[in-house]
Amino acid sequence: MQQEELVPAALPERLRHYIAEGGFGHNARLPPERRLSETFGVSRAELRKALASLEADGLIWRHVGRGTFIGARPVHNLDDVTFLGQLASPAQVLEARLAVEPELARLAALHGVRADFDAIRGCSERGRAAADWRSYEAWDNKFHHAVAKATKNKLLIFLFDTLNVVRRSIVWSQERLTDRPPATHQSFDQHDAIIAAIEAHDPAEAAARMRDHLRSVRDRVLPTLK
Repeated sequence: MQQEELVPAALPERLRHYIAEGGFGHNARLPPERRLSETFGVSRAELRKALASLEADGLIWRHVGRGTFIGARPVHNLDDVTFLGQLASPAQVLEARLAVEPELARLAALHGVRADFDAIRGCSERGRAAADWRSYEAWDNKFHHAVAKATKNKLLIFLFDTLNVVRRSIVWSQERLTDRPPATHQSFDQHDAIIAAIEAHDPAEAAARMRDHLRSVRDRVLPTLK
């Protein structure tokens, strides 16, 4: 049994468990590759392949010479992330999202094309199939970024990325009663409604559904922060 645990093909899942159990925060640095290789009893090459798999899923990002960090690659350096995260409370972040993201959904419905719709839907489906909350959050992040990207407005995409950096740098302290999102998780159907409106090129409906989704997130999250 011990030998089976060291099979390289199982390494990405073992790393996911290690990250989940380790209590690493967003943008926290993982131990060096040498130490991780020793911990998991694998070669550096095998470790790097597993880390590449996690990076593709948005669970980690790597910077040559600096290390491996938790979460998606930020658009700012780590000092900027820390500074921006100190500027706003969770409530203010959600207010900002409500001000910006419904308009992004509206523009996505106006300017998005089939490739954009496929990308948005793909992120939603990967989130629904996520094996744990951290993976779901990574795909949820990619879902909202894909909506922003569908606007074709580079300035608004940068604005979204900046807001998203702040959002992901804040400790939200949500209580998780399950290991993964349940099939009844509210965001699943809400994402589907947003996608349907965007694909139908219905800008008013897309904005309304995004607004409903973010209000639901606000009502679910903020009471736990009081």
